[in-house]
Amino acid sequence: MTQTITHLDCTLRDGGYYNRWDFSVELINQYLAAMAATNIDVVELGFRSLDTDGFRGACAYTGDDFIRGLSVPAAVELGVMVNASELLKSEDIASAVHALFKQASDSPVSLVRIACHMKEIGPVLPASRILKDLGYRVGINLMQIADRSESEIVEVAESVSRYPVDVLYFADSLGGLDEDKTAWIVNTLKKAWSGAVGVHTHDNMGKAIGNSMRALSEGATWVDSTVTGMGRGPGNAQTEYLAIEMQKLRGARGNLVPLLELIRSEFKPLQEHYGWGKNPYYYLSGEFGIHPTYIQEMLADPRYGEAELLAVIDHLRAAGAKKFNIENLDAGRQMYGGAGTGAWAPKELIKGREVLIIASGPSVAAHKGAIERYIAKCSPVVIALNTNSVISSKLVDLRVACHPFRLIADFQRYSDFREALVLPRARLPEVVGNDLDKLNYFDFGLTVNNQGFKFHDTWAEAPSPLVIAYALAIATSGKASHITIAGMDGYAGEDPRNDEVEEILEDYSAAGGCLELRTITPSRYSLAATSVYAL
Repeated sequence: MTQTITHLDCTLRDGGYYNRWDFSVELINQYLAAMAATNIDVVELGFRSLDTDGFRGACAYTGDDFIRGLSVPAAVELGVMVNASELLKSEDIASAVHALFKQASDSPVSLVRIACHMKEIGPVLPASRILKDLGYRVGINLMQIADRSESEIVEVAESVSRYPVDVLYFADSLGGLDEDKTAWIVNTLKKAWSGAVGVHTHDNMGKAIGNSMRALSEGATWVDSTVTGMGRGPGNAQTEYLAIEMQKLRGARGNLVPLLELIRSEFKPLQEHYGWGKNPYYYLSGEFGIHPTYIQEMLADPRYGEAELLAVIDHLRAAGAKKFNIENLDAGRQMYGGAGTGAWAPKELIKGREVLIIASGPSVAAHKGAIERYIAKCSPVVIALNTNSVISSKLVDLRVACHPFRLIADFQRYSDFREALVLPRARLPEVVGNDLDKLNYFDFGLTVNNQGFKFHDTWAEAPSPLVIAYALAIATSGKASHITIAGMDGYAGEDPRNDEVEEILEDYSAAGGCLELRTITPSRYSLAATSVYAL
């Protein structure tokens, strides 16, 4: 193999999905020194972004001023990545590019890669010409092309060939490639693209290194990796292993000691904390073409046991889940179609009274004393979501749950609670229903559809099977005077669950018969707010 190979490490960019790109300067400097010693050619320090929603660390923006404060070895070229979706949000793509990048001669960054899906290629390619005019080397990273036809891939390669792009990458986004399919993609791209080809592999099935090496043997000349494979879900080709293979190809030895020391002191503890890396669930996601974020989400939730994980994977396999959508993870939605039924009318308990919904955010524990004093003073009907037990059980009137997998996982805990459990009995599979007689429960029906909220005496219609939608429906069908919420803090950063909850609240506010909502603890959602300490 005689061609010049460029080895690019993107640990801080891809790994930042775990820690909100919030790496310390000390760690970054140690990492850069290790990259230089290991003969890494290019380091992609992070993203370049205009998005200011929520807290993200420096490597989410990777500004020139921040980079100038780092100890960057002279031998290491620096790059950043920008998402095509963000550029395309702007009415004027040129303005977006110029807002992110100045002349390359005035920047410590020399390479910009644009990550895009197939449908984004045409609209975003003009950005490559603007970046080239600014003096940058430009890469295009194609995502999720593994299942595309030869003609589709050739067409995209032809489109890219008409622009001043330095390297055309493809990513094994779902982690399902083998060596032969990797080779096929490289050679298919080369039918219409004469420039450099790059590969970014994922390790769902333990094939990242093998696929990377096969791509190089077929003529790819750029290859990505991350330290310990740090990246979403199963992670990527591991830099420490790929560097060894690069030494064989190049006939030149680098010094691996700084990298291995950094792995032991910094990255292994991070891996133990966040849990990236291959496992049987990621293997199945790669085999079935399921987006690995689904697996990552479930593994982060301790209420998903082995049986629930496998059941959801089977559901996603049948439904098709190449793109992550939080609604697909709610397999319970499939069980709540059709007309609703129920046997309990919540107005027997709730009519004319305030309802206080206790969600699971950390603000409940932080303000527990004040919340409990408020309950004692104002005597609302207290509804706790799922197994949330921060507030004293003596103060809770009802507990609500509706997701079948969560009910399976939490079943034994519900039998320990004093208060009645409200659930949509008729909709639950027999694996849950057979043991329900052991519980003290009320049957309030639920139908999930796209028609928004509608409220009936013993059942309700809602746009989502999430428990907050179910609780709002119960309180409203019960003719509450108003609804107060505690503990609906929201999720960190750009977690897609925030968008889903916000949509539920918007749908609720647009529904006929909706009630006034307010939060008495901190929340990122669009809710009227007051302090529990002011009441």
